Amino acid sequence: MANGWAGDSAVQDQIDATVNDAVLRAKSLLPVGPSLMHCEQCDAEIPETRRLALPGVRLCVPCQEARDREAGPVSGYNRRGSKDSQLR
Repeated sequence: MANGWAGDSAVQDQIDATVNDAVLRAKSLLPVGPSLMHCEQCDAEIPETRRLALPGVRLCVPCQEARDREAGPVSGYNRRGSKDSQLR
């Protein structure tokens, strides 16, 4: 089947690249180091269960939720394989 410049596995390569980008982004957002006893934003005590469940935690749940809302959703759009970029 003729498909221009794209190889037979181009679609799967694009899917794999998108998934790998999402995994790397998620890993980069994980906290690192020892957990704090008190939230670095509001100074509220961080419960021990949260500190044990998420090593390296730096924010209490309300502050973390606020930060997550501010960050907004991730588009998940892989620009490397977009059809628009190939047409230009």
